[in-house]
Amino acid sequence: MKGVHFGGGNIGRGFVAEFLHDSGYEVVFIDVVEDLTYALQHTTDYTVTEIGPDGEVKHIIDNYRCINSKQDPQAVVDEIATADIVTCSVGPRVMKFIAEPIAKGIAARHANLKPLAVIACENAIGATDTLRDFIFTHLADDKKSKIDNLAQFANSAIDRIVPNQGDNKGLDVKIEKFFEWCVEVLPFKGSPPPIEGIHFVEELQPYIERKLFTVNTGHATAAYYGHQAGKTYIHDVLEDPKLHAIVKGVLAETAHLIVKKFSHISKQEQDEYVETIIKRISNPVLKDNVERVGRCPLRKLSRNERFIGPAAYLAEEGDKADCLLGSIEQAFRFQDVEGDEESFELGKIMRSKSSEEIVKEVCGLENSHKLFPKVETIVKKVKADMGL
Repeated sequence: MKGVHFGGGNIGRGFVAEFLHDSGYEVVFIDVVEDLTYALQHTTDYTVTEIGPDGEVKHIIDNYRCINSKQDPQAVVDEIATADIVTCSVGPRVMKFIAEPIAKGIAARHANLKPLAVIACENAIGATDTLRDFIFTHLADDKKSKIDNLAQFANSAIDRIVPNQGDNKGLDVKIEKFFEWCVEVLPFKGSPPPIEGIHFVEELQPYIERKLFTVNTGHATAAYYGHQAGKTYIHDVLEDPKLHAIVKGVLAETAHLIVKKFSHISKQEQDEYVETIIKRISNPVLKDNVERVGRCPLRKLSRNERFIGPAAYLAEEGDKADCLLGSIEQAFRFQDVEGDEESFELGKIMRSKSSEEIVKEVCGLENSHKLFPKVETIVKKVKADMGL
């Protein structure tokens, strides 16, 4: 069996590739970063170290190859044409760039092969659907009409923390021991791809939203408040009683949303899940840097993401979202942070556009939405503090 994975970063090597490797797949990494692809092409194995409160467990990953798609795009197409599964962890904004070689690989598949399984492993709702739409723009009509025989697209929800890796780590990856990888089973006609550790579910949305609005919302809240408070690591933030209470307040609001929206998730179950998440992100062994967790504020402030998404739903339902609004304010203050291009772009936007334009363009809210005036008030406050 062969799995093609776009993205040779920490999630790709330390999460997705580990699952594929342990399930008997040969992994073919696809990336464009020259140093990374060179390293993967000239090594036979690397180590994934799972870290948790009870110690470390090491896994040796081998049986992989790597292609630099910038240098040899046809080789990528050829690999996809004979693969069993294609996955990606490149970031939601990069998916449109990997769509063309995937489309060409799908078009080149022999009719006697099983449909290619395509699963996007991104921190975004419906990421595989998005990737599928990009792929379709590169497919001829005759291939689109036969797509069910060529490829099957399944959304997924992944949950695993990859902490700061430190210097001189090479290809080795340190990763949190806890994981959850849920994939919708219905797109697969017949049996889903045999990958140990995946939880195949009939309805994915509850798992996606529970994870995004608990793990990601809580993690980012701690990062943005921690950045303003001068904290170094996420566990430093959670050790501060005042900041700990703020994070719990935010997650109480999103827990209310989850229980209200998904009737099969009880209040007790969600409360226990929240406590598990707080314990996870409080783990000092992870040494999770505040600035690393907070990076890409523009994406995190977008309409369907971890702050605006739940706050908008609560506003529509007439429920309070005061704690989430606090997180939104701190996210807007995450500007000009060294090493994060989006934080500099956010600063430019804040300095060049009106409050109304910012809420519309960054947060995807229209004037008529109940949340709009509250977010606009926040933006005006942050701009005033910037002297604008």
